[in-house]
Amino acid sequence: MPKGKTKRVNCGFGYVYTRKKSDGKIRFYLEYYTASGKRKQEVDKLASSYKEAIISLQKKVQREHDKLYGIDRKKESQGFSEFAQIYLDAVNKESWKDANSRMKELVKFFGDTELRKITPLMIRKFRNSRLKIGNTKGTCNRYLALLKRVFFIAIEEGYAEENPVKKIKFYSEGDTLKERILTDEEEKRLMETSSEHLKSILIVALNTGMRRGEILNLKWIQIDFRMRRLRVEKTKSRKVRYIPMNDILFEELQKLRNRNAQNPYVFFNSETGKPYMDMKKGFKAACRRAEIQGLRFHDLRHTFATRLIQNGVDIETVRDLLGHYSISITQRYVHSNDEMRRKAVELLSGNSEKMTRKKDNLLHICYTDRKKQTRESLERLPNHLFSMN
Repeated sequence: MPKGKTKRVNCGFGYVYTRKKSDGKIRFYLEYYTASGKRKQEVDKLASSYKEAIISLQKKVQREHDKLYGIDRKKESQGFSEFAQIYLDAVNKESWKDANSRMKELVKFFGDTELRKITPLMIRKFRNSRLKIGNTKGTCNRYLALLKRVFFIAIEEGYAEENPVKKIKFYSEGDTLKERILTDEEEKRLMETSSEHLKSILIVALNTGMRRGEILNLKWIQIDFRMRRLRVEKTKSRKVRYIPMNDILFEELQKLRNRNAQNPYVFFNSETGKPYMDMKKGFKAACRRAEIQGLRFHDLRHTFATRLIQNGVDIETVRDLLGHYSISITQRYVHSNDEMRRKAVELLSGNSEKMTRKKDNLLHICYTDRKKQTRESLERLPNHLFSMN
């Protein structure tokens, strides 16, 4: 039995149970017998509740029953475009926007091709077509991940028997990660060329590491001025997290509250009273006026994480602030720059006495209580980066 199993539910035709992974994520598992009488245990990657897992288990047991008695329940062929809409209707609201935009491109390519006739070769041709128009390998992986989920559901519903995406190896993204950190000088120029409302958004981004959607949907009810912290909801990981406010962020939000407290949202369109849907045009225009090239809004999140690491904050604390399940994800956000690399190799120079002293300092850090070390590191940070005050 899998380690950490909890709440085993007997469904009469099999069992459903959960497992909590090391990163805190809950996974639903199914247990049933195959047509050959062999007990099978597998994870249901799409289930987010016991109800969904039980429905999935029921379908799997039905298929095994049909195999045993030679019953053919294949549904009529269905075109990709038609089933794509079925998938979008079932997807959760948080991921609908990204899924919808990518699905449009998939539908353009595969059209009404029957699901059972889509082959790995066709999928590779689609991926190559995306690379030719300038998509990164990471973006291509996102397309394939969506297509893989579509076929997973199609198999569950009986519209397909196998998932052709499984035969395609995803690209490695280790060599495609963009290393773009906003420098102090660039930040100064960007603030000078930004409108007042964009400047406030930038201050929140650089001092919290929040995602664009989290910032644009931020409400006053999520801000605790007495405790000096933000409660981030509707996150990508679906977990609520808390971020302390430093002095600059605290003062900026107080100033905004004095002007905009009548609206539930911190940032909103003055004409509609609703939160901004996007601010790409304003951000790009400000970057152009500041003569800053190659900067995405998401790079401000990278900048937040890298500045924390540069100032001695341990990566576990950075992971908590960013809201990541795994440190491996956080490591992709933390970039070293020339100065950091210079300081690293500088440790190899100097006489033995200096090296011994530096070694003792490193050992001291390693054996210092992590919480105490983190607080001391945070207290050394400039206000415009982060503070635990």
